[in-house]
Amino acid sequence: MFAQGRALRDGSPHRSHREVVLADARPTVAEFVDASNAGRLADLVPLRVGRMMASPFAFFRGSAGLMAGDLAAGARSGLDAQLSGDAHAANFGLYGTSDGQIVMDINDFDETLPGPWEWDLKRLATSLVLAGREGGVSEKGCLDAAEDVVRSYRLTIDHLAKQPFLESWTALGDESVLNHVKAEELLDDFAKAAKKARKNTSAKVAAKWTQRGADERWRFVTEPPVMSAVDDDTAAAVTDALESYVDTLRESRRNLITRYAVSDVAFRVVGTGSVGLRNYLVLLHGNGDEALVLQVKEARPSALGEHLGIGPAKHEGERIVHGARMVQAESDMLLGWTSVHGRDYIVRQFRNRKGEIDATTLDGDHLDDYGRFAGALLARAHTRSIDPRLLAGYLGGGLDEAFAAYAVDYADQTEADHADLVKAVRAGLLTAAAEDG
Repeated sequence: MFAQGRALRDGSPHRSHREVVLADARPTVAEFVDASNAGRLADLVPLRVGRMMASPFAFFRGSAGLMAGDLAAGARSGLDAQLSGDAHAANFGLYGTSDGQIVMDINDFDETLPGPWEWDLKRLATSLVLAGREGGVSEKGCLDAAEDVVRSYRLTIDHLAKQPFLESWTALGDESVLNHVKAEELLDDFAKAAKKARKNTSAKVAAKWTQRGADERWRFVTEPPVMSAVDDDTAAAVTDALESYVDTLRESRRNLITRYAVSDVAFRVVGTGSVGLRNYLVLLHGNGDEALVLQVKEARPSALGEHLGIGPAKHEGERIVHGARMVQAESDMLLGWTSVHGRDYIVRQFRNRKGEIDATTLDGDHLDDYGRFAGALLARAHTRSIDPRLLAGYLGGGLDEAFAAYAVDYADQTEADHADLVKAVRAGLLTAAAEDG
């Protein structure tokens, strides 16, 4: 296995990953954003554009498809893994496992597909440069963070390649990883985020965002445009869709979810890349005043598909759930899929003790450690679908510098793209709205 991986360096040497290659038929930024808005709710499209205008990193978060086109034009190692598809720094987060642990892992799989493992790693390294620049980290600090992402990925792959299969398969992204990858500076950040995450539950959401009406029924408190009421037909369609969702859960969990009753449905705007998609929150009540909030989020074809030669899935929600279950060491126990009005959706817990470490707020030393942590988590994720021995054979020390250089140069390209977005809005080619509507 190691020898097979090493042999791939002849056709795709490490230095070939250094160069940023742009797609031959690369659209203008205005064309890309306009195309990516197709099918979204028209009244929310300006809000999406406004969020992408906030900074180059914010633009990067909403433009996975643009980068995928450029990555497709560049070097490939010849090894594929189940990709996150959008492995930027803000798509790693903390959440709770079914046994009460707080772990950190990739937490967004809207774009997941099988593809070149290096696409995820290059996107992650680039995101660290952009996040560092937004947070005022020196250019050397951003370069160091990008290099450490790649080095940590490589060393973790090498480590997992030597472990018993069962141990490498079940490795979790908990605090022990921080010590393993020498990311001690991040221990306090992880501990603070974990403490906050433990309080981030459906009960807290219900206490903050719901109230009991005169009819004694609990309902969401609306706050347009971020949280708004839905009409009776939509509420009924979302509620009815939960019946087929239950069938996508593992059998023992079907008995659990069917004990709850639906109290209300609301529409909520989320994310940057997801603004304008149909996204509902469902308030359920269980034993006594127990509350559970589910998210029913529209699933669209992966933005990577056209660049990988992969067509739409039979059900895009099923594609996303399959990718998450493949990549995450521990997935949401209530993760599943359904359809509403002919559209595909995923269903998951809205707040499953979720938390985050905001990479844009970290200083140089902490950003560097965040890179080590995220690189290790991405490596573990990829080894669920590709033999680590094969990948370890391809990797080598020269890869660190090549990928880091790519990340810096692509961050420069993203800043230029962001500037083009701002120009397009000022020229009236795109419309942007502020968060308050």
